Amino acid sequence: MALDPFDGTTFVAFTDISGFREMMDDEQRAIRALDRFYQAGYDTLRDQNDDPRVDELLVSDSGILFVRGHADPRVQLGALLRIVEAINRKVLLGDVMLTTSISYGSFSYHNRLEFPGIEKNPVYGNAYVSAFLDNEKGTPRIQPGQCRILREPHSNELEAALQGIDGNRVRERGRKHSYFYWMVALGNDIAHFETQYHDAHSLKYRGMLQAIRTAANCGDTQAGLP
Repeated sequence: MALDPFDGTTFVAFTDISGFREMMDDEQRAIRALDRFYQAGYDTLRDQNDDPRVDELLVSDSGILFVRGHADPRVQLGALLRIVEAINRKVLLGDVMLTTSISYGSFSYHNRLEFPGIEKNPVYGNAYVSAFLDNEKGTPRIQPGQCRILREPHSNELEAALQGIDGNRVRERGRKHSYFYWMVALGNDIAHFETQYHDAHSLKYRGMLQAIRTAANCGDTQAGLP
């Protein structure tokens, strides 16, 4: 079913499946990940209230979520974070992780039929562009499972929205971002989660380092390098 057109100022989230390019080497795994992603979005959005309402556009392994139906940015952001958390928790049951970047600003969507058989759905606005670029090329690089909110471009509405949400699970990190810890129940759990997450990255790095060292040592012996 086509979405109603939208043109206004709101919060927009760009989300995609972490590691999907690698998953495509295993067709069945990629299909299962997409099925889980699409079903999670459908189930979550179907069960929500109408004001404010979050809508979603799905394209391959990515989704664009935006809020409509309420003028207060604090209410908009709260609604979007609840949807983001619900989708992340549902895909996690299928061993799928997402990355999500959120931005505030102008957004425009129009469902426009150009001629029979060809449908174009133009998406415009600085909020979408900012969220997309942060997810794809932002610094620091967004990691699997993370959800973060861009603090730029600065506006009074954005700051009011950030101050009005659950500060226990949203933490400012650096000048550009606030991170939403959807995976914890209480703010006191964040430090423990961050330690475990950092250790997991370290173990992965040490594992790759050991594999390279083993191969390199073997290669030196066999090649008889000077």
